[in-house]
Amino acid sequence: MDEMLTIQPIMSSPSRKNISSVISQFGKRLFGFIRQRVNNEADAEDILQDVWYQLTATVDTEPIELVSSWLFRVARNKIIDRYRKKKPDSLEDALAFEGEDGEVSFKEILLADNNNPETEHLRSLFWKELQDALEELPEEQKNVFIWNELDDVPFKEIAERTGVTVNTLISRKRYAVLHLRERLQTLYNEIINY
Repeated sequence: MDEMLTIQPIMSSPSRKNISSVISQFGKRLFGFIRQRVNNEADAEDILQDVWYQLTATVDTEPIELVSSWLFRVARNKIIDRYRKKKPDSLEDALAFEGEDGEVSFKEILLADNNNPETEHLRSLFWKELQDALEELPEEQKNVFIWNELDDVPFKEIAERTGVTVNTLISRKRYAVLHLRERLQTLYNEIINY
């Protein structure tokens, strides 16, 4: 049974064949599992590499009884670790507000399928408020926010274009998101009290 594959500890390091067979047996499924839970393919590949690295380090020191369970548990932990690290704020963070019924998001309004006059009005109002709020930002903050969030340009590419470090770009975007969140809070309050 594939799920019951075990790697027994060996006095010397385990054979490459064992690790290679585990990678070929679980690689695609594990990558799919990770990819569903992270924002992009590059992050998924990084996490998968971390899992494989931990596998090679672990088989030298301790037995792994159920390889598939172990791999998915390690992958889940790596995903959680990645999210615990400071991550750049995003438009989605700026659009979500805590209401009495839990978190409510402008995204729900913007992506709603029903194109009735009320949702069209709210979309129009949102985009106007967002544009006004963006205009209030310093040029550097506004640009990095627009490039990264609205144009979907990765920080690395923005850094190459501008000569500004990725950390500085992330910081500028964070300030932009904080400003937008504060500005859009007023609109949010008006919508719920409408």
